[in-house]
Amino acid sequence: MNKVFLVGAGCGAGTLTLRGAFLLRRADCVVYDSLLDEELLSLCRADCKKIFAGKRAGRHSMPQEEIDSLLIDCAAKYPLTVRLKGGDPFVFGRGGEEMLALSRAGVACECVPGVTSAVAAAELAGIPVTYRGVSRGFRVVTAHTAAGAPDFEKYAGEEDTLVFLMAKAQAQNIARG
Repeated sequence: MNKVFLVGAGCGAGTLTLRGAFLLRRADCVVYDSLLDEELLSLCRADCKKIFAGKRAGRHSMPQEEIDSLLIDCAAKYPLTVRLKGGDPFVFGRGGEEMLALSRAGVACECVPGVTSAVAAAELAGIPVTYRGVSRGFRVVTAHTAAGAPDFEKYAGEEDTLVFLMAKAQAQNIARG
């Protein structure tokens, strides 16, 4: 039976779990995002079909519904399809939506967790998201939604470390809030 794996890559060069690397080496088709190290695609076999389905702020290669349909089509055509996502598939990665669409279509699907940028980006910069005596926890917040930017001021009283993802365009508003 054909199967789709939602595989999370991490932020930074070459960040991928061993399970993710194992699946990339065996994949017949890879549908990949823009927010990952494209060098990871060199792990794929020469005959592996590679399809870009990335999104950046304001620049989507295709709407999410098309990506869902593409994954269903790939599952029908290829024994092993990898949906390679930047970060973790379930942390603002639409992995939940993709898994639900595949499940509704009767496609076998499995998630392989990745390293979320919510922690990894700070770690790569030498910044711990928790630190004894300073921060006992952390909260991950999206900096934009379909309804627009959240009210950043409401987060000002938080005691935990705040991690804002997809925040480049909102950096000044976050600082003001």
